[in-house]
Amino acid sequence: MSTLEAALRGGAVIVLLLRVVVHLRNARNDQISRWSALFLLGVAAYVVESSPGFYSVDLRWRLPVHVFSCGTPAAFWITIAAFFVDDFRVRWYHALAWLALASIAVVEMWVRSTSLFAVHSSLSLLCALLAIWHALAGRATDLVEGRRRLRIVFALVTAFYTVLIVASDWLWPGGLSAASLSFANAAGLVTLIFLFAVLDSLPSFAQPLAPARAGPTQSFSIRPTVPFPSGPDAALLTALRKLIDHDRVYREADLSIASLSQKLDIPEYRLRRLINEQLGHRNFSAFINGYRLAEAEAALGDPAQADVPILTIALDAGFGSIGPFNRAFKTHTGLTPTEYRRARLDGARDAEASPIPETG
Repeated sequence: MSTLEAALRGGAVIVLLLRVVVHLRNARNDQISRWSALFLLGVAAYVVESSPGFYSVDLRWRLPVHVFSCGTPAAFWITIAAFFVDDFRVRWYHALAWLALASIAVVEMWVRSTSLFAVHSSLSLLCALLAIWHALAGRATDLVEGRRRLRIVFALVTAFYTVLIVASDWLWPGGLSAASLSFANAAGLVTLIFLFAVLDSLPSFAQPLAPARAGPTQSFSIRPTVPFPSGPDAALLTALRKLIDHDRVYREADLSIASLSQKLDIPEYRLRRLINEQLGHRNFSAFINGYRLAEAEAALGDPAQADVPILTIALDAGFGSIGPFNRAFKTHTGLTPTEYRRARLDGARDAEASPIPETG
């Protein structure tokens, strides 16, 4: 390994470990920091493992490095989901993916098998593809302009480097650790680490989310996050308030940023900026669904609508079908629509049956 390559790899590891320490300080209250720390630790392990001569190191040192390095694709998937999906929650299958890769890594230290290598490569590729999907899937409804632009760049760079790693492992002995490719791999790693550092430091990711829900019987009102918007923004907010509160455009099941911007006669980017910067929302679907769910809550808690089917309430509020409505409502309130209606109506009947205490 050349002096320049050693310097590149050593500098990359130091930067990565420093970022790990920073993220661990915020890990308790910030899930992005939590998963970023795991991912960056895995990347640091990969930088070390992919260097020429690593496999001559004592097994006691190689094993933990190899385990964290092999778990990197799963940690990458989780981290990217946490970055790009505002309501992301880690699930059992995320942990299972990391544990599967780590288990394969342990077995690989003693067993060399083409089948095992194929399983490892396939699972790693799947995690990378899922990460790319998370980066691209929400772009249409993302209201954070800088993050929208970064999604495509990030997905393309990740896809290229993933394909390069998988292809090199199959086509060249030693993969990217081979002497002929090692320096290029080190330079590529430094570039990717820089890209991730830029993503990691964007202020838009630290922007607080808007309140998750409105009250069960009150409208999801439009309230600017700046004290007194003036000029074009004030006029646009007034027009947007009219469309939402008076015309109730959120009831249109196919409402999108494009169609709403046409109603306001402004470019899409201005509407995204208005909702994000003035109202504090980061996702258009969540913004619109807030109004739909508030209306559905009010209807389900209204004794006069006790016989109206839940499907009718969902469709009237703007949901296209019952499945997405049920999932959104359960996430929003913690109850299914049926459970929520029963609890609210039972509470109303109990209130009516309770005697009014005498005064005097």
